[in-house]
Amino acid sequence: MTSTARRPSRVAKLPPRERVLDAAEQLFQSEGIRRVSVQAIAERAETTKMAIYRHFETKDALVAEWLRIVAADYQAAFDRVETEHPDRPREQIMGLARFIAEGLPAISHRGCPFINSLAELPDRSHPARQVIEKHKAHQTRRLVGMCTDAGLPDPEQAAAEITFVLEGAQVSTHNGSIDQTGDRLMRIVDGILNRPHSPLDTPRTTAT
Repeated sequence: MTSTARRPSRVAKLPPRERVLDAAEQLFQSEGIRRVSVQAIAERAETTKMAIYRHFETKDALVAEWLRIVAADYQAAFDRVETEHPDRPREQIMGLARFIAEGLPAISHRGCPFINSLAELPDRSHPARQVIEKHKAHQTRRLVGMCTDAGLPDPEQAAAEITFVLEGAQVSTHNGSIDQTGDRLMRIVDGILNRPHSPLDTPRTTAT
């Protein structure tokens, strides 16, 4: 994020739609979705409510678009580790773990945007909640694929365990219950990938 001191000059250079999204991200992350009004977003974006509604039909649509951008950042992390470690799925998985571990200091202040948003959006038909659920399902499929390529005996189980660790580390960092979460996260994921298996174990593939 850009510092507050530099933000006005930066905002003035953004196109109107991006200026609104930038302001919405700042406010949703710091104050939550429900507490932030469209008027507050307009003031922070140095625009008007009418201008916001020209780009986003409703506040819910704005929330959903913000979360699509957040989801795209996470999917980009998958793309990046695949590019950096071609044909090396174990290194790809460790790269994902490192991406989460390195982001934990920010999580400690603001919390995970997906977890925070789910807590505020109990209605599963809400468009923003649907964005999160679709993103998480896609993320799980990609992780299962990596675990399959890594030759793990039960890719779905391994992906579930890794997901529990990654998401649990974010929650534990936010509530301050566990120290050294980044280092512990990396060691646990490494342990999942390298634990000994019975010679009778055979890799399980998922249906396509």
